[in-house]
Amino acid sequence: MKKIIYIVAALAIIAVVVIRLLSNKETTQNRVYRYDKEQAINVQALTLSAEHVTNSNSFAGTFEPEKETRISAEIQGKINSVLVDVGSNVSRGQTLILLDNSLLKLQLQSVEIQIEGLEADVKRYTVLAEADAIQGVQLEKAILGLKSAKVQKATLAEQINKSKIVAPFSGIVTAKLTEEGAFAAPGIPLLQITNISTLKFTINVPEQALSQFRPNQQFSLSADVYPETQLQGKLIMAGSKANMGNSFPVQLSVKNTPDLKMKSGMFGKVQLESNIEGKQIIIPASAIVGTNLEPQVYVVKDGRARLQNINLAERFQNKVVVSGGLAEGDVIITNGFINLFDGANVSISN
Repeated sequence: MKKIIYIVAALAIIAVVVIRLLSNKETTQNRVYRYDKEQAINVQALTLSAEHVTNSNSFAGTFEPEKETRISAEIQGKINSVLVDVGSNVSRGQTLILLDNSLLKLQLQSVEIQIEGLEADVKRYTVLAEADAIQGVQLEKAILGLKSAKVQKATLAEQINKSKIVAPFSGIVTAKLTEEGAFAAPGIPLLQITNISTLKFTINVPEQALSQFRPNQQFSLSADVYPETQLQGKLIMAGSKANMGNSFPVQLSVKNTPDLKMKSGMFGKVQLESNIEGKQIIIPASAIVGTNLEPQVYVVKDGRARLQNINLAERFQNKVVVSGGLAEGDVIITNGFINLFDGANVSISN
């Protein structure tokens, strides 16, 4: 009898739990928001019309020197004189710094005296060796000693020559890092020379526009501070690896003005004229919802949003030239994409 009571009680408890769970489920479902797919979604739209492509695309960049180097001595020594200062124009091969070479010159004189004595020994030993008065090995030692002294003389002459530091190329002294009386040693920079007669202009280009830059192509550009001065740049490098911003570095070679008005570090812009002629369908880039490989837009047809595949011809600034998929009079959605889907009922707001 007790077992029956226990079984009945257990079944009753289970029944109560099930009823409670079903009640909770119904309550939860009633509280859940159910989106009505037939409810009209408020969007903003644009009626397309063909227009001329008048805007040109521009990319900002920075001017850099074609050549710039810090000059240091190849030998160590005290600096006797610095012949240039910051801002000095220098030519290739011009003497910039003179190091103290007095000790090297004394060593050179000593070696020259040794050479004179060794040359006399070689002449004397040659005569004696021919008369078999001495062993041939003595003559050989004298000849080797003479050769060694001549190598030592050439080494000292080269060191004396390197005590005069010259400009490796023409340019402007942009930094003076030493003074007379200081000590120079290999690897310690003394001067900085910059050549800005030709500049490099570097920009970062998104992948969509990278195809517009071809090797040796000419571009028009200008500095922000001299917008009236137009320069010509030739493409010398298009990056093959994207940076952190998923754009590619592109570099142009630019000949400076005769008065070297463009300076290293200035900002500028390169202009890309549109190669699209005639009237074209132009849409805002923000209207595109597809990928770069398969661009799509929402077209309003019979009060509903329909996904439409399109073909892109060119991008400039925040607009896109469409070469296929759209026509004049089409209405595309430009804003209000939240909850929007293919076939959604839409209402267009002004």
